[in-house]
Amino acid sequence: MRALYFDGARSRVVDRPEPAADADTALVRVHLAGVCNTDLEIARGYMGFRGILGHEFAGVVEQGPDDWRGARVVGEINFACGECPSCERGLGRHCPTRRVMGIVDADGAFAERVAVPVANLHRVPDAVADDAAVFVEPLAAAFEILEQVPVEAGTRCIVLGDGKLGLLVAQVLAGAGARVLAVGRHADKLAILGRRDIETALVDDGPGALESADLVVEATGSVEGFRRAVELTRPRGTLVLKSTVAEMPQVDLAPIVIHEIQVVGSRCGPFPPALDALERGDVDVLSLICDRVPLAQAERGLERAAARGAKKILIECGAG
Repeated sequence: MRALYFDGARSRVVDRPEPAADADTALVRVHLAGVCNTDLEIARGYMGFRGILGHEFAGVVEQGPDDWRGARVVGEINFACGECPSCERGLGRHCPTRRVMGIVDADGAFAERVAVPVANLHRVPDAVADDAAVFVEPLAAAFEILEQVPVEAGTRCIVLGDGKLGLLVAQVLAGAGARVLAVGRHADKLAILGRRDIETALVDDGPGALESADLVVEATGSVEGFRRAVELTRPRGTLVLKSTVAEMPQVDLAPIVIHEIQVVGSRCGPFPPALDALERGDVDVLSLICDRVPLAQAERGLERAAARGAKKILIECGAG
């Protein structure tokens, strides 16, 4: 099969062996896959991964248990053992021996087919098209914040970063009743939120022009974003970190201690609320798409995704 393979130095579309299905693993024909900032960081050395890239996908089960064959699905990316203390506590995303699709020891979805544990699959409602379903994984990551941090009606929130994840986080927090201010560098991206009556500001307007907030979400995808997020978190406020970067930042811990800021790392999240939100139309994801490329041109897709100001790039891996 054809797939976008990263060998540690560069990504190329090559022929790779077909993955296999078994009683616990489904073989999914990938229709669409989305390029994530994490994919770009992996290509810069993050996690030391070698293999097929990609972890945001929508497709159809070709092989596997009978009750899953033909189902249109998305899949969670952490492949847990299911037996360790973390898994027994329902924390499979933190299983110490987990493999992670396209990130740690498991091939990803920039391919014609991908093997996914059946336990990780979720059926896509008929009302949710593939173009929207491909956003379930990052949207679930946005919903994870609501699992980790109390967000009440009127909670003052700042979301730093107008990339794909930042735009999703802002919409999820606003949907939970928070008063959200999204801060970014691109007026056209922030306009997506403006159309949903979410307050926005350009980076040039702050940070001095911005008031501190109870909850600050750092989703800039940059090392500098953490420093700015600390500045904007009020004393005894909460700072949620969403960025993954290959660079190792220097961190000044003094403001965190002095202002008693709670720092929360936040990663993957629950798929059901993300699927429900897409089915109800509560979140605009289609406006985040800026280009589509066939699998044969996936290298160009990554280059396009890395361009300044790019929104979501979709890779067409097979017929929908």
